[in-house]
Amino acid sequence: MELKELRGQINEIDAQILDLFQKRMDICCQVAEYKIENDLPIFHPEREQQVIEQVRESVPEVLGESAVTLFTNLMDISKCRQFQMLFANEPQLESVPLERTGKQSVAVPGTIGSYTHAAANKLLPDSEPQFFESFAEVFAAVESGTTEFGVVPINNSTAGTVNATYELMSKYDLTICAATKVSVNHSLCIRPETNIEDVHRVYSHEQALMQCSEFLAAHGYSARPYVNTSLAASRVKESDEPIAAICSEICAKHFGLKIVSRNINNADTNFTRFIMMSKKLHLDPDANMISVCLRLPHQTSALYRLLTKFSVAGLNLTKIESRPVANTDFDVMFYLDFEGSVTTPVVLQLIRELKTELKYFKFLGNYREVL
Repeated sequence: MELKELRGQINEIDAQILDLFQKRMDICCQVAEYKIENDLPIFHPEREQQVIEQVRESVPEVLGESAVTLFTNLMDISKCRQFQMLFANEPQLESVPLERTGKQSVAVPGTIGSYTHAAANKLLPDSEPQFFESFAEVFAAVESGTTEFGVVPINNSTAGTVNATYELMSKYDLTICAATKVSVNHSLCIRPETNIEDVHRVYSHEQALMQCSEFLAAHGYSARPYVNTSLAASRVKESDEPIAAICSEICAKHFGLKIVSRNINNADTNFTRFIMMSKKLHLDPDANMISVCLRLPHQTSALYRLLTKFSVAGLNLTKIESRPVANTDFDVMFYLDFEGSVTTPVVLQLIRELKTELKYFKFLGNYREVL
């Protein structure tokens, strides 16, 4: 038989599959209507498992897992459609408009001249920040109402994720309302009276140390992690020891430090992304990015099945970060960014579906990046 004839047969089968798919989805919608009218759950794990086992036993062993994948996809698509129907008439999330002008209270880790201070000035140009020593204190200040907003770094183009920020985001009930990027150009700084040849220890935030690892290694310096870059500069200023700090030029000038070397980053192009958080859901009318975190069990295809939901909704995932969950059987916490707005029905329906179906799900915010 010629290839053209074989392809013709496949086309005929595909047409039958498509027709059956539409019929199956029509019936699934009827099932959803019945469940909604009778207040029954959309997700029925026992029924799903029965279908999977029946499919596995009904085909040759060589096709078993492939058939299971096919029917699992069909059931996941059906559930997505049923959840869309369930949440079709749900109200919008309660929010307040984001105002970035005027004096507003904002918590910032470190001191004057830090990169986070620069980010806060971009996000809230008319405000004077309140400085805190640690990221945790910034989160606590916002949650307690001491400040309306808080700004912290979340990732760097060279060194990657700021782990402490992700961990705190899962612990505190705050939402991201804006983001921005700041160009990071690190300098090695010492007290004016210090002889650079006597310096062996360099203090800075662990991210800055990673971003300058090649410079540190080339000069034989011992990297000493510190709470943040600006407080590392403050430590150098107050110390009588021959130590150095990695910080910004602005920070060095603020503390009266001598800049020994400029632009010591591993990469010439080095950006850090910062987020601004609040206890309220402040919504920018142009918000186009959504962040969530969720937990998945250590099971075959768990992530694949999650991604199916985004595909069915037609949403573009832009980032996936994962971390193991302590004291579990290898469960994983995922942090996802995807394009969209909570004012769009399909986005809001997906968020509510994830919250309903997963054991742990948290909406982290809807925002845009401020240039």
